[in-house]
Amino acid sequence: MFDRIAARALVPVGLVVTGFLVVCFVLLYAAIKEVVIRDSIGHANNLAGIVLKSTRYAMLQSDRAMNNAIIRNISEQKGVQHVRIFNKKGIIAFSSKAEEVNRQVDKKAEGCIVCHEKAEPVTVLGNMQKARTFKNSLGEEITAITAPIYNEPECANAACHVHPASQTVLGTLDIGLSREATLGSLASIRGQMLLFSILALALTSAGVIALLKMIVLAPMQKLQRYTERSLTDDTVAQPVGLPYELDKIAKSYYLMRQKLQQAEPEPAKAAERDTAP
Repeated sequence: MFDRIAARALVPVGLVVTGFLVVCFVLLYAAIKEVVIRDSIGHANNLAGIVLKSTRYAMLQSDRAMNNAIIRNISEQKGVQHVRIFNKKGIIAFSSKAEEVNRQVDKKAEGCIVCHEKAEPVTVLGNMQKARTFKNSLGEEITAITAPIYNEPECANAACHVHPASQTVLGTLDIGLSREATLGSLASIRGQMLLFSILALALTSAGVIALLKMIVLAPMQKLQRYTERSLTDDTVAQPVGLPYELDKIAKSYYLMRQKLQQAEPEPAKAAERDTAP
């Protein structure tokens, strides 16, 4: 009986604790993953802003050599996969990969469709809308930022430009960053959280088992020994220190045994009266 009660008490508790930790692990990791991804996209957006500011003067001067040098230097930084600038018609004007220059960009491609989904292109995007993730030809995970290049007063008034002031967007910057560092951080966080969850599960299970044994299972075992010994020994004392419910059971059992002992001689006395002359 003790073994059956122990199993029925400990197994459900272990399952509940395990389920609780699994749910907490999944929810917490999902929240942390979202924060890490948002931070990485924020970093990519900041880098795109730096590129735009770096090339702004060269564009105002219509200095292609300087623009190419800036884009080439930025693309050589660790984690930068590609940098390209294409004009309003979708033709690549500058790129870290020389073979891409003067190519037409598909406006229905991922990253472009966000702005060109409707007949009238979208000119203002939030940080998350600018970002897209994909795998390149080498199978590497890439986060790319597509940032519009707006027509500022200096651009419309520059002698070398023919863009009217009414034109909102002059072109688009596309910069791609490797997700290797982000995915590595997520893998490290996931491993540490998994190790923490296993340790928490082991410690929690050990603590619950110890408490159940001390508060419930050990007193029940004491009550069981008392009832088993009282069947062969009428002088066994009632156990003390049992929890409230088990103590009531022990007292009830003790009183019942007392009444049975007092009632046992009655049949014998009645038999004697029946056999008396």
